[in-house]
Amino acid sequence: MTGVRILVVEDEPLIADDIANQLRINDFEISAIAYDYEDAVYELKFNAPDAVVLDINLGAGKTGVDIAEVINEKYGLPFIFLTSYADKETLERAKRTEPLGYVVKPFDERNLIATLEIALYNFSQKQKNTQPALNLDKINARILSPLTEREFAVLQQIYEGKSNQQMADSLFVSINTIKTQINSIYLKMEANSRSSLLAKLRGFS
Repeated sequence: MTGVRILVVEDEPLIADDIANQLRINDFEISAIAYDYEDAVYELKFNAPDAVVLDINLGAGKTGVDIAEVINEKYGLPFIFLTSYADKETLERAKRTEPLGYVVKPFDERNLIATLEIALYNFSQKQKNTQPALNLDKINARILSPLTEREFAVLQQIYEGKSNQQMADSLFVSINTIKTQINSIYLKMEANSRSSLLAKLRGFS
């Protein structure tokens, strides 16, 4: 799997499927769909995504805000909120979790994708401010099979939080070419997702 892996948390199955389908059309991958707090916490622990789309209202019980607090405390992943309505107290709690975006229901595909792409970019920029710039020679000194210059260019774009489509547009190649290069990067760096790849890069610094 080479795309950005998204955990969708939404208690309405039809809406959850619609979100997942729209993300897939735009070359994101769905790590899982969770319908409540317990499902989401399980997926975060055992099937780590690269980012999370969170409905605030999840019916009875704990909310998407509770999940956001778990993400901040344990996983440090980017997330955005989906909401149609929430009371003032819930919205104030939501703000304190520092989401990287809000999407208001009913939403359209362009708004969802744009919000998610901006969230990924802003998250990566925030991470980069605390990490040194990538260096091809230093990375290749730590892995058995060296990255090519082209693979390093793709790696830098991943580091900047770009989606597969954004990388293809930026590097003037097809999405299939990007996927092939990402697979090669994963193999050489012994990673299986963007989050594990970025964690390895942080370990190299």
